[in-house]
Amino acid sequence: MEKQLLLPKKNQDDQKVIAYLLGRGIDKEIIQFCLESGRVYESAFHHNVVFVGMDEKDNPKYAALRGIGTSFIGEANGSDKNYSFSIFAEKSNDTVHLFESAIDLLSFATLQKLEGKEWRREHLLSLAGVYQPAKEIEKSKVPAALARALKMHPEVKTIVLHLDNDRIGRLATKAISAVLPKQYQVKDVPPKQGKDYNDLLCIKLNLAITKREKRTKKNMSGHEKYER
Repeated sequence: MEKQLLLPKKNQDDQKVIAYLLGRGIDKEIIQFCLESGRVYESAFHHNVVFVGMDEKDNPKYAALRGIGTSFIGEANGSDKNYSFSIFAEKSNDTVHLFESAIDLLSFATLQKLEGKEWRREHLLSLAGVYQPAKEIEKSKVPAALARALKMHPEVKTIVLHLDNDRIGRLATKAISAVLPKQYQVKDVPPKQGKDYNDLLCIKLNLAITKREKRTKKNMSGHEKYER
C-alpha cells in the first residue's frame, strides 16, 4: 500500500523560514526558488521549516521538518524515504551530488553561486536523515533516495559524496562507496572546513555556525518526531 503523506498545515507566510535560511547563509534566489516550487514552506503551528521531497510529477512524497530556534529534527507522518529533498538539474546531466541534509544541499548550491557557477547544472540530492551502514560494510544498501535517483537518471556516471566530517559521515561515505555498482565514478568531497557544508558556508560568509544537539533518537519525543 502506498504511504499517505500528512504534510503539516502551511503558515500564512514564510517570514520565519526566510529569516532562518538567510541566517544560515542560504542565497535569496535559491530560497525563493524553493518557496515557489513548493519544496520549502513554514508550518502553521510550530513554525518549523518543512523541506519537501517530490516525485517526477512534483507530488509531495516526503517532508523533513526542522525547528527554528530549537534543536528539533523530524519527519512528517507517511514520509517515503525514496523521495527525499532534491533539486535535479534542468537539463540532462551525468553528475549527482549527495548530502546528508536539505540545508547542506542548499548550502552547496549557494557556494556554487558564490563561485559564479550555475547551481542548477547538476543533480543535487539529500538523504532522508543519517544513513546507517550495516555492521559489515559490504552488506550495506545503497540509500533508497539515491537508488531511485539513479534509476530516474540513467545518464548519471559520477556520484559526488558530500557527507559530514564526523565519524557517522565518514562511515556512511565508506559504506556507500563500497556498495555502489562499479559503473559509477564515486568521489568523496567533504567540506574543506567545519563539520558540514552549512558550516563551510557560514565560515566563508563570517556567520555564526549553528550549534546542533548530538544526533540521538532520545531527543525525539512525541512532538519532536512528528508534527501533526
